[in-house]
Amino acid sequence: MNFYSKILIIGTSGSGKSTLARHLAKRLQLADIELDALYWQANWTPAGASLFRARVEHAINSHSAWVMNGNYLEIKDLSWGNAQQLIWLDYSLATVMWRVIKRSLLRVIKKEKLWAGNTETLKNNFFSKDSIILWAWQTYALRKKQYSEMIADPSYRHLQVLRFKSPAALESYLDGLKL
Repeated sequence: MNFYSKILIIGTSGSGKSTLARHLAKRLQLADIELDALYWQANWTPAGASLFRARVEHAINSHSAWVMNGNYLEIKDLSWGNAQQLIWLDYSLATVMWRVIKRSLLRVIKKEKLWAGNTETLKNNFFSKDSIILWAWQTYALRKKQYSEMIADPSYRHLQVLRFKSPAALESYLDGLKL
């Protein structure tokens, strides 16, 4: 299997992008660029468009080899445009929902600090119009459509695309990955 030095991992919220990115970055000795960490500021305040873009450009230019993860289409010219390999975690809605609910509960229970010191709360995760669980549910079909269209776009023909339909398929790939 080919080794790529610029890998982008995409998938709907809760699919496991960040976990896979951390694993691959460590295993392949690449920088780990988490787009959420560049986007979110304290108190769940989004970075403005120009600041976010500058942060992503800086991250890309600071490392010759990286694993990036995230779904920010407003910077796809940077993420998709600079990547060599695209890994799409295209799991079933049931798998994604199970993962995002489980992750959300664990983050609340553990009071896990996320980007810029933010934490998730039971209220925000389960009883808010801004719930990540609701977001995952509402954007699931849209993301599948968007990603399929983008992969077919000639602008991204330079990408080697790996599309995994199940966690088992991903594990099989990772088991066979030779360095």
